[in-house]
Amino acid sequence: MSTPAETLSTTAEYLRPIDADGLQALGEKGKANPESVVTLKAKTVCEGQFRMQTYVRNLDPMLIDEPPHLLGEDNAPNPSEALLATLGACLAVGVHANATHQGVKLSKLELALEGDINVTAVWGTGDLDEAKDLGFTEVRVKIHAEGDAPQEQIDAIVSHSNVWSPVANTLRRNVNVVVAAE
Repeated sequence: MSTPAETLSTTAEYLRPIDADGLQALGEKGKANPESVVTLKAKTVCEGQFRMQTYVRNLDPMLIDEPPHLLGEDNAPNPSEALLATLGACLAVGVHANATHQGVKLSKLELALEGDINVTAVWGTGDLDEAKDLGFTEVRVKIHAEGDAPQEQIDAIVSHSNVWSPVANTLRRNVNVVVAAE
């Protein structure tokens, strides 16, 4: 089987590039300030039923809903699907950034994600067995990346990106979550 680098022609179309100089500057900034922490913010507003609009920065809101079998209108991903999408996007950002950092041009980057979740607690209104594992019990990600480097190098980039993904690491460890009525 040939590697993607061997099968790409000289007219291969690559993904829109990342600013390599800007990426380098961000990396240097991180090295210079290793203890730096930023606070990210979002505001979610319920429009009714399970239709939620989440506002981040000055961007258009992100719609979140539930599918009909979970009593939603099926207008958008549900919160758990959005989490999978966020993980996929974070991993993809890392792969593309690390490929750029190594001088690798990617022509394809696709991630397929799936996760196993027990929903029988029905947000605290169903089966409330405290021994139940809530949330995802396993998430599987398959990354298909092609570019102008040997597949072994691309695979190493994928592996490295997984280790340094903020969202993947958030899912891997216990995070203090404080929820309070205002």
